[in-house]
Amino acid sequence: MTRRHLPWFVIGTLCVVALAGFFFMVWLTSPVASVSEPSPRLVDIPEGASFRQVAALLEQRQVIRSRLAFTLLGKLTSADRRIIPGEYALDPAMRPREILSKLLGGQIVLHPVTIPEGYTVAQVAAVLDEKGVVDGKEFLNLTHDREFNLATFHLDRENLEGYLFPDTYLFPRNTKPKEVVTAMVEGLWRVFTPEWRSRADDIHLSVHEVLTLASVIEKETGAEHERELISSVFHNRLRRRIPLQSDPTVIYGLSAFDGNLKKRDLERTTPYNTYRIAGLPPGPIANPGSRSIRAALYPAATTYLYFVSKNNGTHHFSSTLTEHNQAVDTYQRRRSEPAKRASPKRPHPKVETGA
Repeated sequence: MTRRHLPWFVIGTLCVVALAGFFFMVWLTSPVASVSEPSPRLVDIPEGASFRQVAALLEQRQVIRSRLAFTLLGKLTSADRRIIPGEYALDPAMRPREILSKLLGGQIVLHPVTIPEGYTVAQVAAVLDEKGVVDGKEFLNLTHDREFNLATFHLDRENLEGYLFPDTYLFPRNTKPKEVVTAMVEGLWRVFTPEWRSRADDIHLSVHEVLTLASVIEKETGAEHERELISSVFHNRLRRRIPLQSDPTVIYGLSAFDGNLKKRDLERTTPYNTYRIAGLPPGPIANPGSRSIRAALYPAATTYLYFVSKNNGTHHFSSTLTEHNQAVDTYQRRRSEPAKRASPKRPHPKVETGA
C-alpha cells in the first residue's frame, strides 16, 4: 500500500468501525423479542435500588439486551435517579426507551382485590395478605390502633370494624398498610352521603350505630329483598326495648366458634350477647355494604318482631309470638326431627325464636 493510499484506508477503516458500532448500538437498544411474540413479564423494582441494579435486573429478566446500553441511555436522558420502585409488567417487545419511560412514569401493576360484604376486619386482612397487597398482621394491628384511628380518621374507636367499605380496589403489591386502610375508610365516606347522615339524625342514630345495625343486617340475610324487613324487625325491637336476640352478634363475641351455636353460648355474658343485653351491641360485627347501610336507615314499615329461617336462604316474618312459634315449628323443629333422632346435636333455632 502506497503512502498516497494510506489516508483513504484509515478513513475507510474508521467508517466501517463507526458503522459497525452504530449497528451494534441499534441492536443493543432494540427489543429482545419481536412484536409478534408479546410475553409481558412482571419485574419488581425494589425501593432504593440504583439505576445500575435496575438495569442488571432488567437484563436478568431478559427484557433488555444490555445493562450497559440501558445505563448509558439513563445517563444520556438524566433519568438514572428518577426510577419509581414497584411492580411493572414489561414486554420484551418494548424498546428500552419505552421501558425507561414506563419506569419513570410509575406505571406499576395494580391488582384488583375484592372485599365481600359482611367480612370482618380479620377476614379483610387475610384477603389482602393472600393477594400479596399488604402484610395481614401489620394491617390488622393498624386497624386496632386507637391513636391512629383518632388522628387519621377522627374515629375514637378501638378498631375499624364496620368502617372498611366492601368493594373492589386496585392496589400495587406491598402497599403500605396505612394507604390500604385509608382507601377503605374513604370508600365508606363516599357512600355514606350527607343525605344518609341527615337520615341518621332523623331516626336518632349516630353513624356508628347505623353501621352497627347495618352489620347485623348484613350477617342475618343474603337475600336482597329481605334487608329492609330484617331492619324493620330490629327497629321495632329497639323501639320496644326488646333484646335483638341475634345469633351473629353472639358468635362475634365468642373467642372461638366451631360453627355450632350452643345454648351455653347464648347464656355467656359478653358485650355482644344480644340475648342477655338489650339494645345494639357496642359496635359493628362486620363491614356492611351500601345495601345493608341503606336498609338500616330506611327500614320497611312493618309490625314484625320475629323472623325464622325457612332453610332456603330466606326467612318467615311474624308480628306475634304465637305466629312465630308456629313458623318455628314448621321450618325448624319438624325439619330437625330426623337429625334429632340420629344425633344428640340439634340444629340451633335461629335468633328469631326468642322474646
